[in-house]
Amino acid sequence: MMRRRSSLSARPDGRGGRLVRTVAVVLAVAVLLVVGLGVVRVLQPVPRLRLVATTSLTFTVRGDRAALPWPATGEAAVGVDGVGLAGASGGDRPVGIGSLAKIMTAYLVLRAHPLPPGASGPLLTMTAADVLLYRADRASGQSTVPVVAGEQLSEYQLLVGLLLPSGNNLATTLAQWDAGSLPAFVAQMNATAHQLGLTGTHYQDASGADPGTVSTARDEIRLAEAAMGSAVFRQIVALPQATLPVAGTVYNVNALVTHDGVIGVKTGYTAQAGGCLVFAATRDVGGRAVLVVGAVLGQQSLRPLPAALRASLRLLDALTPRLETVPVVGVAARLAEVPVPWGTAVAALSTRAVTVVGWAGLAVRARLVGDRLGATLARGRVVGREQLTIAGRRFTIPLVSAGAVARPGLRWRLLHG
Repeated sequence: MMRRRSSLSARPDGRGGRLVRTVAVVLAVAVLLVVGLGVVRVLQPVPRLRLVATTSLTFTVRGDRAALPWPATGEAAVGVDGVGLAGASGGDRPVGIGSLAKIMTAYLVLRAHPLPPGASGPLLTMTAADVLLYRADRASGQSTVPVVAGEQLSEYQLLVGLLLPSGNNLATTLAQWDAGSLPAFVAQMNATAHQLGLTGTHYQDASGADPGTVSTARDEIRLAEAAMGSAVFRQIVALPQATLPVAGTVYNVNALVTHDGVIGVKTGYTAQAGGCLVFAATRDVGGRAVLVVGAVLGQQSLRPLPAALRASLRLLDALTPRLETVPVVGVAARLAEVPVPWGTAVAALSTRAVTVVGWAGLAVRARLVGDRLGATLARGRVVGREQLTIAGRRFTIPLVSAGAVARPGLRWRLLHG
């Protein structure tokens, strides 16, 4: 007879089964958590790369900072074209400028009616109204250039008469020819002053005879630099004399022209404005030709215009020996880098050299601006730029990556995601 197996021996221990099941569940959950965490890390966005600085280009040029021989009265400023101001005195208050207003007049005429070097431009026939204008200006003691009805003057000749002997009547003639009326032209003058950032400049006329035509030494330097960008303007203001059909030989009122490298720009005088001069001179600095530009305003003396010329020459002679070439940065200089959390940092290299003509006390300020980068990087890609501010001027140096960056591998993403 078969024995019946007890129920107790047919089943595993109750507590032991529960333990096995619990362990199995825990292990399963752990595996799921690990797998889930791995999936989350793999699916998470890879951190973006960013640009960080490794070199500072902020510094001040060392050397003798003795004050320049500024005039005792009026305003003055001097600097280097393309670099900025080396210094200024007398404040920055708008004052009368007399015939310096003709720099803007010539600038606008040449901008609207550009002349290639050697060209004369269109001919303008002088009318009875032009003759009356000449006589009225002469009767009121203004500087004028004689004209007669029927005389034909080219645009170039009118600009010569405007800038050398400083004919107020020709300023009005040119303004009316260019804009149709004097008020319309004056509106253009003020709009252009705003565009050029001449915040202390306002025009009431095209010649500067009106005392409401005012500017500052700093503004006049900026305007002169813009005007000297025209080859024809630059050629005219460097002439010591020229010949016009009726007026005959006319002379440049700027007596400094042709002396000590001076190549312009313009004189100005009224009883209210005093003696004024904007000057430009070429200088060799370390084998590099540079343009020194300055302005002296408001010289009041028995001979105000010669006083302005003498003050300008003193500034020019004092600044010249202080000028030096300042290498700021070279090509392919390592200015920054892109750290790579999953690899080696990639250098960011400059794409251009910046060497300026400077002077003791010249401040170079630098600011790094990075582009928005992704998780990968191609070799030679622009990753940002170094912005240099030197004497109020800004220089931008694009920075490119010296190497490439690939996306991180699976191992790194699992461990660092």
